[in-house]
Amino acid sequence: MDKISLLSILRELECELHQPECRRNRERLMQLLAPDFREFGRSGASYTRDHILTKLPSDPEVLKIHAQDFAVQALSDSIALLTYRSAHTGQSGELYRHTNRSSIWRFASTGWQMVFHQGTPTDPFEVA
Repeated sequence: MDKISLLSILRELECELHQPECRRNRERLMQLLAPDFREFGRSGASYTRDHILTKLPSDPEVLKIHAQDFAVQALSDSIALLTYRSAHTGQSGELYRHTNRSSIWRFASTGWQMVFHQGTPTDPFEVA
């Protein structure tokens, strides 16, 4: 798979995980997050797939997430690193909680699944 196609696919899947419809859909989360999924959150907390499957579908908070500056690096034929920057969008359009993000995706028999995700606080950035 060429780099542009891989970037397009993984960006779409990553952004799907930002959407309330996906975050509230346990079955879809199970498809997108590998059984051995692990996250080091922006807060420094560590999460497993089971924790995410319990927390997200019942979380009443609806976040609007802005994401930009996506880049992908193939680590093997079936593993890729996706990096980008994100921020939450406030009601008046202001960005806050600026974060550098990285995700490791693995291609399985059912498609691409996220294996690892990390968020690191960063200085504010301008919308690209």
